[in-house]
Amino acid sequence: MIVYGSVLSPFVRKLLGYLGEKGIGFELKGVGIGDPDPGFRAASPLGKMPAIDDDGYRLADSSAIIHYLEAKHPEPELIPADPQLRGRTIWWEEFGDTLLAACSGKLFFNRVVAPHVLKREGDLAAAAQAEAEDLPKLLAYLEEAIPASGFLVGDRLTLADLAAVSPLVNVRHCSAGADPARYPKIAAWSAAILSRPSLAPWIAKDERMMAALAG
Repeated sequence: MIVYGSVLSPFVRKLLGYLGEKGIGFELKGVGIGDPDPGFRAASPLGKMPAIDDDGYRLADSSAIIHYLEAKHPEPELIPADPQLRGRTIWWEEFGDTLLAACSGKLFFNRVVAPHVLKREGDLAAAAQAEAEDLPKLLAYLEEAIPASGFLVGDRLTLADLAAVSPLVNVRHCSAGADPARYPKIAAWSAAILSRPSLAPWIAKDERMMAALAG
């Protein structure tokens, strides 16, 4: 299976962690914003990443891909079958993919992508507003919600953890992020999830790319 995307994308990062936890083999083919790669465009006509080519079956969008793969590879179960746990898992995926990713996107795009990739000035006022007003509300909610088990749903790793933690990496790249003194549960939870073998190598690559951009 070919995965098209950039490790700097929280949506790609979520998928890579999922694939690692599942033990599904893949080849990552790096593509960027507006990439004309014909394989990527065939899998994602609108240029949305990640996208996959699974032996000729092409699909874009991290959630669509993960739900497809969960049906194809049900074990180990990362989207619980229990109705209530499944509902909570889907909620946390929505939290990560929309609320938290939208906030982190304002920070990351305007402070990193615009100046270092697109070579133009970002909207620093929008980034500052997101950091000062939007991010604290989301972090406060997440801090309160993390159970003693250190997993968001069912006292074990699920898609919920992968989806919610991924945008926090982008936040960390371009802001003070979640202060451990103020958000100790987030600090412990995110460190544990990001250090898992499914994610740690990609985080290391991610950090090398950020260092190269800064240089």
